[in-house]
Amino acid sequence: MRHLILVLALMVLHPVSAAAQFLLVPMDQAQSNHLKAYGLTYWVLKQGQTAEWLLNYRAGSFLLPDRAAVRQEAALRGVSFEQISAAQVAQIRATVARENMESIILEKAPEIAVYTPPESPPWDDAVTLALTYADIPYTPVWDREVLQGRLKEYDWLHLHHEDFTGQYSKFYVAYANEPWLREQVRINQSLAQEFGKPNVPALKKAVAEEIRRYVADGGFLFAMCTATETIELALGAIGVDISAPFSDGTPIDPDASRKMQWGRTMAFQGAEIQTNPAINSFSDIDGHQVNTTRRQPLGAFTLFEFSAKYDPVPSMLVQNHENVIADFYGLTTSFRRDRLKPGVVVLAEEEGAPWVKYIHGNFGKGTWTFLGGHDPEDPQHQIGSPPTDLALHTNSPGYRLILNNVLFPAARKKTLKT
Repeated sequence: MRHLILVLALMVLHPVSAAAQFLLVPMDQAQSNHLKAYGLTYWVLKQGQTAEWLLNYRAGSFLLPDRAAVRQEAALRGVSFEQISAAQVAQIRATVARENMESIILEKAPEIAVYTPPESPPWDDAVTLALTYADIPYTPVWDREVLQGRLKEYDWLHLHHEDFTGQYSKFYVAYANEPWLREQVRINQSLAQEFGKPNVPALKKAVAEEIRRYVADGGFLFAMCTATETIELALGAIGVDISAPFSDGTPIDPDASRKMQWGRTMAFQGAEIQTNPAINSFSDIDGHQVNTTRRQPLGAFTLFEFSAKYDPVPSMLVQNHENVIADFYGLTTSFRRDRLKPGVVVLAEEEGAPWVKYIHGNFGKGTWTFLGGHDPEDPQHQIGSPPTDLALHTNSPGYRLILNNVLFPAARKKTLKT
């Protein structure tokens, strides 16, 4: 009954028009809840209906069918919408046709997997928070599911703060005796034994290989924080030990940087591997080196504006109501420009800095997108910090970047030109 009263009250703000045929969900400053607007659009796709993503029109607005159930869902979620007629849609299409804009048909809700450990870590995952808040369903997967070949069941895969070098993010330096870290070690060693791997670094390399195959076969990969850097290091470290001594008792190969096979990676090349296990960084890919004496201060990064008609993919990934966004730390915060492979598309950068923040590329039949940092609304995030409450950040431009990636695989494939 309370929900019904809420719906009726909210729909007073959006009176039903007999002439209305579409719902415009604005994504500019007129939107009351940007994050739940993505969830509403995903819900429409789940109902077997199509939607349109109006790139660069009012900050990437959505055009949805005008149905009573859609209006009710929007009201329940607190999402702003405007009922518009076919004539108004024709005017919007005329604007889109003559400006740097494009209409992208969204036709299938992607099946989403989040690579996350089975135990509850003492820090949060920004993507899991975003999906949960936006009411977008996802399936947790871990090493067992990956090595069993289950990734083919999903259209979109997210990786966050996992360390694919098998060094537990080098948390041994400060947290060796913490119960949560000891439990992580136990679980990972048990999985390595289960799959016949000699140690955890070998297990993680095998997992990284499966993820690489998933992308090459047409999957959509999105990664943040440590996962962006360490999956690349694991893929390039064929026959090279780049893990710290506490992983299996073997010192890091001092010639690891020279032996790396960068032809196997997706995004980075030519990096120098950190061979000192007492220094909490993996390589020099990250420009900010957050947990070292060379830590760089945070600034702000600017989103690139792309041609929506000729570059719809990067255009989808940068849709936002703000163009300049405050930076935020992660164990991997940024990516050095001189470590990017040719052909990598830079989506956002800090002006004048030797690093970039947000990158994208093709690999085989699929794509990958990497966003540096841990939590867009917790720039100084520390282990043990409480999870971010997205109800306090309903219009977060940083979290919008994450959710752009969630809807990206729903686009009709013939529009994906890059």
